[in-house]
Amino acid sequence: MRAKQGAALPALALVLSLALPPALAANIPLRRSGTGAEALVLLAAALHRPATVWHLGTAAAPASAAAANVALPPASPAPTPAPTPMPTSTPSPTPPPSPTPTPTPAPVPAPAPTAAPAPARPADAGPVTAQQYSGAAGSVKLAAGSIRNQTDHDDGVLADAAAAGGLPFAVDPDSAEPQVLILHTHATETYQPDGRDWYDPAFTARTQDKARNMCAVGAAMADTLNAAGINTLHDTTLHDSPSYTESYRRSAATAREYLEKYPSIKVILDVHRDAIEADGARIKPLAVIGGQDTAQVMLIAGCGNGGSVPLPNWRENLRFAAAWEQAMEGAYPGLTRPVLCGYRFYNQDVCSGSLLIEVGGHANTLDEAVRAGELAAKALAALLRGQAGAQTAD
Repeated sequence: MRAKQGAALPALALVLSLALPPALAANIPLRRSGTGAEALVLLAAALHRPATVWHLGTAAAPASAAAANVALPPASPAPTPAPTPMPTSTPSPTPPPSPTPTPTPAPVPAPAPTAAPAPARPADAGPVTAQQYSGAAGSVKLAAGSIRNQTDHDDGVLADAAAAGGLPFAVDPDSAEPQVLILHTHATETYQPDGRDWYDPAFTARTQDKARNMCAVGAAMADTLNAAGINTLHDTTLHDSPSYTESYRRSAATAREYLEKYPSIKVILDVHRDAIEADGARIKPLAVIGGQDTAQVMLIAGCGNGGSVPLPNWRENLRFAAAWEQAMEGAYPGLTRPVLCGYRFYNQDVCSGSLLIEVGGHANTLDEAVRAGELAAKALAALLRGQAGAQTAD
C-alpha cells in the first residue's frame, strides 16, 4: 500500500506542475525519486506558502524547505505602493493693486494779457499833428499827382522830361534774374512807437532793430514786388551805423557791388522816412486809404547842376519818378506827396532807375509806413509789368 502511494506522489507533483502557470511550474523540479512529501514541499515553495504534508491521512509536522534540502529563491517583499500625491492647489496670483488715479487738475486759464502801461508824458512833450498833403500841389501837373520844382529850370523843362513817355529801362517780369534792388542809406530811421498825439523830445526816432526801422518797410516792399513776379533783392546793411557820416558813400558802394554781380538790375530804390516839423510839432503825413490810416510817400529825383551834383542823365530818373507817381496816385488817391525834383545827388548816377522814396515821417507809426510801402510797391509792379507788356506789343 505504501509503495503505491509513494509512486503516486511524484506523479501528483508532475500534474500540479503542469497545471500551474509557467512562471511557477518552472520552479518545481521533477525528480523521479523522492517522496510525495517532497513534491508538496516543492509546490508550496513555488506558491511561496508553507506546506503541510499528509501521509495517507496521518498528519506530520510541517516540512520546511530546508528539511527537504531544496534551495528556494528568497521571497520578494510585497512592493510598498507609492503614496498617492495629494494634488496641490496652485495659489491664484494676487493681482497688483490698482494704481490710485491721480486727479487731473483743471486747466488754469491763462491770464488775460495786461496792456503795457501808457508811457508817462514828459513835461517837455510836443504835439503830433496829422496832415494830408495834396499830390497835385506841385507846379508841374501830371495825369495823376504832380512834381514840385526846386531847380532853376522852368516847369516846362521838367514837364517835357516827365512826358517823354515810357521808362528809360526795360524790366523782365517773372525773370529768374533780379530786376530791382532795395537798400537803405539811413537804415536806422524809425517811427513813432505808437499812435499817441504827443512825442518825447528824447526819442531820436532811430534804432538798429531791423524789425522796427526802415528794413521793415523795405522788406514789405520787396515781398510785394516778388509776389507780383518782379524779382527783387533787399539789402539790409545799416549804412548809417555806427557812423552817420559817409553813409551815402557806403550805400553807393553797396549798389555798385550788386550791379556788378547782377547786371540784370534796372531799378534801385533807396527807402527812407521823412522828418517834418513845424512850430514845435512833429507832422505825420497821413491819408486814409481803404479805411486804414496810411503814411503818405514822396519820391525824390535829383537834378544835375553841372558841378557839385553830377547827374548828367537826371531827366531819365525824373521820367521814371513821374511814371511811378502817376501809377500810385492813380491807383490810390491821396497816397503821394508831390515828387520832389531838386539839386540832390542821392547816388542816382548809378543807374537811370535809381530813386529815393520817403515813406511817411518820424511821427507816423510803423504800421502806417508798412502799409504805404506795400501800396507803393503794388503800383510799381503794375507799372513795370504794364510797361513790359507795352514794349512787347510794340
